[in-house]
Amino acid sequence: MKVNYDHPDSLETELLIKHLKALITGQPIEMPVYDFRLHSRSQETRNIQPRSIILVEGILILYEKVLRQYFDVKLFVDADPDIRFIRRLERDITERGRSVESVINQYLGTVRPMHLEFVEASKRYADIIIPEGGMNVVALDMVIARLTSLLMTEGLSGETQT
Repeated sequence: MKVNYDHPDSLETELLIKHLKALITGQPIEMPVYDFRLHSRSQETRNIQPRSIILVEGILILYEKVLRQYFDVKLFVDADPDIRFIRRLERDITERGRSVESVINQYLGTVRPMHLEFVEASKRYADIIIPEGGMNVVALDMVIARLTSLLMTEGLSGETQT
């Protein structure tokens, strides 16, 4: 059976939670690396050191209630469907060696239906929705100001904010 990577069941949520807990308590993690050409996890991992601010990204990240409790600020970067498709088409052809036909088939078969069911539905859990696919300068300036404020607060107090 082929795995639907656009469905929340394909995620390793327990591993992500374990890694978040480790990072929050100041412990480094070995993050798995996914090989998009082989459609599976590679043997390689990336060492991630704990930091003052931990950014967790992914299109399904707000869908899981258990994950949302670990996030102080939840962002949803919104983009028009045609722009999302064009970006995916360009990326999958140039970076992942896929054909136009395979990208279209996957988009219609799993990506679009899963987006409507899970990704779009999870938007309501966001604290901030950034329109224009992340090209909204005003929204980005606000996010940067908030992150800067968190870093400055930590620097002045000497304590880590989560």
